[in-house]
Amino acid sequence: MNGLGDRIFSIEQATDILNQSKGLGKTKPNEGDLSFQDIFNQKVAVNEEVKFSKHANQRLESRNISLSQEQMSRLNQGVSKARDKSINESLVMMDNLAFIVNIKNNTVVTALESNDESNVFTNIDGAVIV
Repeated sequence: MNGLGDRIFSIEQATDILNQSKGLGKTKPNEGDLSFQDIFNQKVAVNEEVKFSKHANQRLESRNISLSQEQMSRLNQGVSKARDKSINESLVMMDNLAFIVNIKNNTVVTALESNDESNVFTNIDGAVIV
């Protein structure tokens, strides 16, 4: 039996033994290797900053709304909280501003101020106040 004797109990074991003898054995992960969760978290973190749709940019521009760096940070925190709660379409309220955000795409769909006439929000499944 090629010197393998009675050690083989399955095809998988035979394949492993053969591969090891040819130097093709399974490589063991190093302590420095990243887990799937680590890699996933890194990829999500890269896209953590929200984007603005063309419509949202037009709304911001037409209403003369500009966001400070601090407000952008708070908006991103609100989106992160919504994601943690598995919200898909969120209303994020901050100061006197309201944003409808598609959480999956990390995209602000529309934006408005509290003094706007339109104060009814549809097609959302959660709200975050930051």
